[in-house]
Amino acid sequence: MSEKPRVLIVEARFYEDIADELVKGAAQVLEPADMGFDRIEVPGVFELPAAIKFAVKSMGFHSAPVNYVGFLALGCVIRGETDHYDHICREASRALMDLTMDHSIAFGFGVLTCETGEQARVRADSTGDKNVGGKAAAACLRMMEVKKHLRLIQR
Repeated sequence: MSEKPRVLIVEARFYEDIADELVKGAAQVLEPADMGFDRIEVPGVFELPAAIKFAVKSMGFHSAPVNYVGFLALGCVIRGETDHYDHICREASRALMDLTMDHSIAFGFGVLTCETGEQARVRADSTGDKNVGGKAAAACLRMMEVKKHLRLIQR
């Protein structure tokens, strides 16, 4: 009997309550799709791309514990008093997009970029209309279907 396919959720823990809610929303989509998942925590959004790159590289070396069929990046950046927000959002987003293009990975982008903590909580809420974690997981699942249709993966 083969194990179910797995997605790697990389979560930025800088805002722990928001990260937990994003993961909860993602799980609500992945579990009914019979998709397993593993979680890796990183300190903040800036570290998300590196962790995903590490996983992709370890799969290429055949040293990964799992060959992941998809990846989710979950986290939150809230604007502060300096331009740090702009740099983090731009660089992390660009690096994540580069990973999807360079390595043809199925990916779900669940990084909140908000002006306030309240905006972030509304967007992360797994019971609300926004449910960004759930939407990121749905996007990842859809991209896995596209890859399967184009015969880039076997499942």
